Amino acid sequence: MSSSAAGSGTILTVTLNLALDVTYVADGVDWDGVNRVRSVHRRAGGKGVNVARVLAALGRDVLVTGLAGGPNGRAAEADLSAAGLPAALTPIAAESRATLAVCDPAPLPYGAAPAGPVGGGPASDGTAPEDAAPARTAGPRTALFNEPGPVVTEAELDDFLRGYDRRLGDAAAVVISGSLPPGVPAGFYAELAARARGRGVPAIVDADGEPLRAAPAGRPAVLKPNAEELARALSAADLRAPDGAPETGGPESGGAQAGGSETRGTPAGVPGAGHAPITDALAGAGVLRRDGAESVVVSLGADGLLAVTPEGAWRAAMPYRVAGNPTGAGDALVAGLALGLVEGTPWPDRLRRAAALGAAAVAAPVAGDFDEETFRQVLPGIRVDPVGP
Repeated sequence: MSSSAAGSGTILTVTLNLALDVTYVADGVDWDGVNRVRSVHRRAGGKGVNVARVLAALGRDVLVTGLAGGPNGRAAEADLSAAGLPAALTPIAAESRATLAVCDPAPLPYGAAPAGPVGGGPASDGTAPEDAAPARTAGPRTALFNEPGPVVTEAELDDFLRGYDRRLGDAAAVVISGSLPPGVPAGFYAELAARARGRGVPAIVDADGEPLRAAPAGRPAVLKPNAEELARALSAADLRAPDGAPETGGPESGGAQAGGSETRGTPAGVPGAGHAPITDALAGAGVLRRDGAESVVVSLGADGLLAVTPEGAWRAAMPYRVAGNPTGAGDALVAGLALGLVEGTPWPDRLRRAAALGAAAVAAPVAGDFDEETFRQVLPGIRVDPVGP
């Protein structure tokens, strides 16, 4: 599969909290006992790295940037080189983190609820496990253990910024995603987005918590939270207009009625119209757009995707769930959004491809990969409906 030749240029990905990802595959995990691991995968990881892998598989020129240090950082750099992924990583003194995913492909008994720390099955839009509603059907289970990352100094950040500014000259877009390592200010993603915008390069930001709340100040082209991240980033006061009235819907404001079960401006024919997740996402997207983000795409787990943009608002719904490992599926979704951004794809088609890539990543065993057959099968069944007056 290859992307369109339109929108030529390199897509720059930023992974400040680079990781050495370790995936254990074990059947019938006993969380209170000893387990035998069937297979082990070790590769460079972090959200931006996963985005770059998907884009490269689609034929797009990419450059992985970020911070790397210690044995884990060297192992991640070696893996990127072996995979043929161009990288320009800024060295740091502290060691890059490792992450662990434990995947149990053995199906649960039908109707059994997942127990312990493991989440449910993959979300219907193919997003990451934190995007997924708990599933009570048979399917694989995956648990993630993410280290916080290395402490980064101000001098190391300055080194990164100098290289980042140089590389923006050859970039068609930049994807800024993942967690921030200790020592990096919460507003750093906003600064990166603002620097890109100043060079005429559109930025996509996929973040959580304070970095997400601060990101609109950088005026990114797209913010991509999931519903839980959006709720964590915004308070009830954020969801009120300055005069105390709820934000209202419509493409220009990107907002919606913040309270109650009715979504203003959402036609009754739209699946999920009036449901709290849709209402809350519209309101939250309106706040982020009001504060500077051009467009906001919210992944809603079982309720699909919601995009609020200057051209209008749409919701994408998957036809069925895809079983597998949801780790990194949200990154594949972001890769689809980045492709649509640089190619100028209309938003409905952009959302459809992004959602299909997320689902196809669930069907792949390791983060950063996607299953092409699943992509081809699920793409035609994705429904995209307008949300608006």
